[in-house]
Amino acid sequence: MKVRRGTPADAPRALEIWRDAVDATHGFLTPEDRAEIDAMVADWLPTVELWLVDDGERAVGFLVMDGEMIDALFVDPAVYGYGTALLSHAVALSPHATVDASEQASNALAFYEARGFVRTGRSETDPQGRPYPLIHLKYAGTGRSISRLTF
Repeated sequence: MKVRRGTPADAPRALEIWRDAVDATHGFLTPEDRAEIDAMVADWLPTVELWLVDDGERAVGFLVMDGEMIDALFVDPAVYGYGTALLSHAVALSPHATVDASEQASNALAFYEARGFVRTGRSETDPQGRPYPLIHLKYAGTGRSISRLTF
């Protein structure tokens, strides 16, 4: 499994992955908030540095970093195992990586905590002030490579 740098041409596939992943894990979003966030992500993805992981045929997951912050890490819900490769890449880019995980998403906290991230705080709202609590996490290391862990 290899993580590669994305190009602007990868933004539509990344958006498709984001939509599928959010539909699978973020059922708590109101339809209005889901539509608003979708528009924000559609405008944002072409402007950021994307990292993608492929299954041999097409991109199945993507990562966006902002310094030490993992801004986005999403994987096509039809496949498994690729999130760990992306997270390993994030930690290689920034050994002190941080991430905000939705408290309401069914899979996020367990995923990050199983790979050496520890909770550092909590916010009652998302960055836009919506009522979606976030758990703040920081990579604390596990003494072993993230890429050796499975989920």
